[in-house]
Amino acid sequence: MSKRFADRAVLVTGGGTGIGRAVALAFAREGARVAVAGRTGGPLAETVELIEREGGKAVALTGDVTDGADAARLVRETVEHLGALDVAVNNAGVFGGAGPVADIDEAEWDRVIGINLTGTFLAMKHQIAHLRANGGGAIVNISSNIGVHQRVAGLGAYAASKAAVTAITRAAARDHIADGVRINLVSPGPVETTMSTRPGESAADKAERMKDAVPLGRTGSVEEAAAAVLYLASSEAGYTVGADLVLDGGVTA
Repeated sequence: MSKRFADRAVLVTGGGTGIGRAVALAFAREGARVAVAGRTGGPLAETVELIEREGGKAVALTGDVTDGADAARLVRETVEHLGALDVAVNNAGVFGGAGPVADIDEAEWDRVIGINLTGTFLAMKHQIAHLRANGGGAIVNISSNIGVHQRVAGLGAYAASKAAVTAITRAAARDHIADGVRINLVSPGPVETTMSTRPGESAADKAERMKDAVPLGRTGSVEEAAAAVLYLASSEAGYTVGADLVLDGGVTA
């Protein structure tokens, strides 16, 4: 079976846990060299160890994408360690700012918008600059079905940040396809991560809740999310530009 990303170099932000880790592992299994980036070294090292245990090549890069200098450095260090940058996946994000809009703390609003939106913008900005100067490539951003597709009471800050991620991704896709940079996004609904688990909720309680909350009757797996990312990054999606692939079991159908 051919490996779609053999000899390709991939940068995954938020690669220490959850969807980001699954994406990094999936790319490595398909032959890519992978840089996993995030603010905390421990989880990144664990992702690298999992990849290397399967015979893949990976490197951990610590950095904060809300800082433009760090976002640029992550691109530069990916190239230094892996010899190139062909694909970037911007997964770093937080699920915060809970509460009615009038009650959202301003500092928490700034944090959610800063990480989810500004972090995605800065990461893309520097990734695009490298890719267009080096023959092009692909970028996949992670948004959410909450935002453009759905609003949920008490999640105004998160919805605003992710709706804006969708908008800036599609704008960038139009702006830079002529530069050889193909940009798309995945908008997951409930996926089997801590982000979709309520405080104190057991696995059994969550599974029961999802039977009613999701038409398909369950949460998605991180592997299903990773498969969507890899498709959009692959040559199989070569005619796909600015697409928003909703992955939510029918919640927003």
